[in-house]
Amino acid sequence: MQSFGSLATELRNPRSEHIDELPTLEMLTVINQEDSTVAAAVASQLPAIAKAVDEIVARFAQGGRLFYIGAGTSGRLGVLDASECPPTFSVPPALVQGLIAGGDAALRNSSEHSEDSPEEGAEDLAAAGFGIANAADASAPTPDILVGIAASGRTPYVLGALLHARKLQAFTIGLACVDGSPISKVADLTIAPVTGPEVVTGSTRMKAGTATKLVLNMLSTGVMIRTGAVYGNLMVNVKPSNDKLIDRAHRIIMEATGCDRFAATRLLIEADSVKVAIAMHKLGLPRAAAEERLAAAGGSLSKALRATAAV
Repeated sequence: MQSFGSLATELRNPRSEHIDELPTLEMLTVINQEDSTVAAAVASQLPAIAKAVDEIVARFAQGGRLFYIGAGTSGRLGVLDASECPPTFSVPPALVQGLIAGGDAALRNSSEHSEDSPEEGAEDLAAAGFGIANAADASAPTPDILVGIAASGRTPYVLGALLHARKLQAFTIGLACVDGSPISKVADLTIAPVTGPEVVTGSTRMKAGTATKLVLNMLSTGVMIRTGAVYGNLMVNVKPSNDKLIDRAHRIIMEATGCDRFAATRLLIEADSVKVAIAMHKLGLPRAAAEERLAAAGGSLSKALRATAAV
């Protein structure tokens, strides 16, 4: 196995060797220039990301759930992405879950020692109920999906979780920021935006963390678009749970239907759902009928409207 010190994420970056001697603006320019390379690294992985999205969507249709697991920054980013899915897309909290080495306490306080145990990775995944979606037939592959996140591609905690998931015949995705990592040899599919040496040597919360966040954004958002949580580019599954989101819900209804704010407010009260409100207005249906039409279209507003236009 490649030594840890020889990993691209651990090498010294020649472009920032004297960053401590630079004036503040020049220092920040170096950081910004390095950050600008991240998007290209992620772009190189678009085919793998697209395959991951399609695989997740297929397993969601079978009742599967998406789990992220990681340690340190990688784990925090997974938990962050998972926690934002329910308010953004009104999905159940259990549909997308994030696990971090050291448990929730590690979200605020570092717990580096936790990442060194593959056994803990497997145990935490099992304790979260990974694989129970196939409880009716224990011999069948689980439709649950695991994304193991590790900038270095070799974190023992993550590798242990991936191996546990493989035993359950789950589809596994490895997300690393180096080529040819141990994760790539364990996971069914690897996404590897190679971000290179960090501005501060070894500080993978920087470019590697940014790349990880971009990939996770694509995975969750892409899956939700494919499963009907978005209409055009409108967040029609938003849960209007506070003043800001209620206002957004009204504006989405207005944008999608052309109605005024008063009508949008009335529709949202009646429908208790942005998507249903839009369907009611566009299809001229009462709430129950609009809900039935959406259900028949698998929750996709676009499909429900197209189906009506084709009749």
